[in-house]
This record gives sequence, structure tokens and C-alpha cells, in this order.
Amino acid sequence: MKKSLGKGTHAMPTPVWLVGSYDKDGKANLATIAWGGVCSSDPAAVTVSLRKSRHSYDAIMQRKAFTVNIPSQAFVAAADYAGIASGRSADKFAAACLTPVKSDLVDAPYVAEFPLVIECRLLQVVEIGVHTQFIGEIVDVKADEKVLDEKGNVDPAKVQPLVYSPTNRAYYGLGAVVGQGFEIGKQFMK
Repeated sequence: MKKSLGKGTHAMPTPVWLVGSYDKDGKANLATIAWGGVCSSDPAAVTVSLRKSRHSYDAIMQRKAFTVNIPSQAFVAAADYAGIASGRSADKFAAACLTPVKSDLVDAPYVAEFPLVIECRLLQVVEIGVHTQFIGEIVDVKADEKVLDEKGNVDPAKVQPLVYSPTNRAYYGLGAVVGQGFEIGKQFMK
């Protein structure tokens, strides 16, 4: 029997992404988000959601660009810090010992130390309740060569990305592969 938990943000897991942007003064900033994901394959696009009160909100609106920086598990403390400190009063890159790199494709910084970076041009803005959803067209994905498999694809086991559980506010790593997509389900085909 299932127990009703009521309405809430119990979907899990959510990604742990650090959104990179430049504020009006040109200062590089990061905001950790868990409300995000892929939203289109053509054009390739991702979505990240922020409250209007966040420092990154104005930066993305003004610069029309952002980066999605995917940390490995080794950067869990930096990821958490970037979500609890404000870019209005802190230099999150410096405090977390991270290096900002100016993208040559969009007007936003990315994190040199993180294994996977998605550079986005702002495509659309959608107001949803207390959040604003920024839809970013992916203009490039940058990956450290050490996280690529023999075919040149990103290997999640090598990236070791973080996921987040909103229910208990905890960070987790990924587990082992449990099946091959577009294959394992064929057992139910008739």
C-alpha cells in the first residue's frame, strides 16, 4: 500500500548543476540548482529554474547566456556552498577554490575543474510560480578527455556526477549500470 505524501517536490533524483553567469559588473558567479534537465533534442536544449530573488536571475536575463557545470563527487562541498552562499556578497569561485574560464561561445563563465560543461544561449524564459525557467539552447558541450569512453562519448562512471534528493536534502552518487537503454525493454515486445 502506498502512503500519500501530499503535493511537493518529491521527484528524485534531481541533477546537481552549477549554473555559471556574469553579473552586471562582470563578476563570475555560480548558482547550484537541482531544478533542471534536458528539455529538447532539436534544438538541443536544457532548462534550469531559479527564483527571481537569486543573484543569477538578473545576470542570465541581462547576458542572455549561462553555462551548466556538472561536478564530480569530489566537488560535493563546493557544489553545496555555491547553493547556500549569495553571489551578491561572496566570490564563490574563489571561496570554493574553483577557476572561472570565459567561454568563447556564450557570455558566461564555466568551471575549469569540473569534468563536463554545457554552454547555453538563452532561448526562452517561462514564469512558473515562484520560479523562472530558463531554457538554454546548447551551443557546445565540453568534456575532459579522461571522462570519455573508447567511442568518445561521456561515461557517467568516469564523470561521477552528483544527484540530489529534495526529500531529505542529501547528495548521492550514481550506482552501477542496470540495463542498456532501447535494449532491455525489448523483452516485452510482441
